[in-house]
Amino acid sequence: MPSTHKKVVVRKMDRDTINGYVAPSNFVNDGKLELLNTAGNVVSIELKDIKVVYFVREFGETEAPNRKTFTTRPRTEGLWVRLRFKDNEVLEGMMPNDLSVNLPEGFLVNPPDLRSNTQRIFVPRTALDSLTVLSVIGASRRQRKAPSDIRQVPMFGE
Repeated sequence: MPSTHKKVVVRKMDRDTINGYVAPSNFVNDGKLELLNTAGNVVSIELKDIKVVYFVREFGETEAPNRKTFTTRPRTEGLWVRLRFKDNEVLEGMMPNDLSVNLPEGFLVNPPDLRSNTQRIFVPRTALDSLTVLSVIGASRRQRKAPSDIRQVPMFGE
């Protein structure tokens, strides 16, 4: 198996979980998640049956993030979002502020606690009740004042 496969824990709508590996570039095809389970079998799961896909460091540890919301304003650049699932569970995270990175089938979100076992989360659109952008966080751009040209004659009493 190539080292480019990432460890994931798929949490289905019925609370069942499946451990396995996915290719990070194309894990969703034709409305299905393609997964190589730990037994070595390729499994296709309908996105409508999936609540969330956790990209994890290790299997066996808790896959759900301990903190589901930020305690303070995040410092990383991007969109600070709040996801409300159909079962009323709420999760906050950071998304890139770039539409070309978003998948049409769902959203890739960085969890509030990046030191936990969960590194990234994929949420299918079908699992969400709402997605709210709480803030756009970016590098502050200060406008520089152009140095005045002493050769220019001031006009209109500047």
